[in-house]
Amino acid sequence: MASPPASTKVVHDFYPRFRVYEDGRIERFHKYVSVPPTDNPETGVQSKDVVIVPENNVWVRMYLPKVTDVAQKFPVLVYIHGGAFTLESASSSSYDTFLHSVTAKANVVTVSVEYRLAPEHKLPACYEDAWAVMQWVRQGSDPWLKTHADLSRGFLAGDSAGANISHYMMVKTGEDNSEDCLKPVGMILTHPYFVGSTEVDRIWDFVYPDRPASGDDPKANPAAIPGLLSQLGCSKIMVCIAEKDFIRDRGLMYYEALKNSGWGGQLELVDSDGEEHVFHLWNPTCDQAHLLMNRIVSFLSST
Repeated sequence: MASPPASTKVVHDFYPRFRVYEDGRIERFHKYVSVPPTDNPETGVQSKDVVIVPENNVWVRMYLPKVTDVAQKFPVLVYIHGGAFTLESASSSSYDTFLHSVTAKANVVTVSVEYRLAPEHKLPACYEDAWAVMQWVRQGSDPWLKTHADLSRGFLAGDSAGANISHYMMVKTGEDNSEDCLKPVGMILTHPYFVGSTEVDRIWDFVYPDRPASGDDPKANPAAIPGLLSQLGCSKIMVCIAEKDFIRDRGLMYYEALKNSGWGGQLELVDSDGEEHVFHLWNPTCDQAHLLMNRIVSFLSST
């Protein structure tokens, strides 16, 4: 018996990201190329995938820099990919290429998080998955972590929605008084997506239907919550923005709020002239992408 035809009636339209049809079908318009983990003979970087929460299909892609001494220890970078909470993957060729380069140039053990995507998995699922990874890293049970990771030199980083998730992980680590999660010393937020008042925030409303009021939610608009930013537990933060980014104002607002919050750490702002949102992933060989990479490497190396 032939299957009934798929519904063509659109009930939620978020083009050019995705559409939801009356029968529940979800059509994504951004198609990434998934690549397997590899060993890179030129840089010496090795990569592998490790399952963290099998029931939720939460896994990480790990990158190990070139090891010249069996006892060599490296800082640890937990990276959370972007994509409006609805797109992309840790296996995406763009993220894989970018994090291979970061790992090789900064000499860090990188843990790239694969979390559940909305709208199939509404928020806060992605935050829960990232937190599970933060706890897993702290356990240090993986052979690469056990042998080569210096957990006292941990970093968090992410772009766009991943920067949002990274910020909230930093909030949670500050609230957690146990030794059950990684305690990062620094954080890099690249073109962060926080909630403002534009059309793009329709996605937030849809993928997080049970959200707290924005004024009370540290995930939505942390700059609007008095005292929140001053309590971030890391010692240094870099905020990256781009001149033509459609949500440039979100990153700039976060930076200014943090600068005026009384937080006592080292704060840096990187502004990429003439560039758009996450340009460094789609055009990694351009001059501004090289400059941004150099700033990222310098930030991760100066511990």
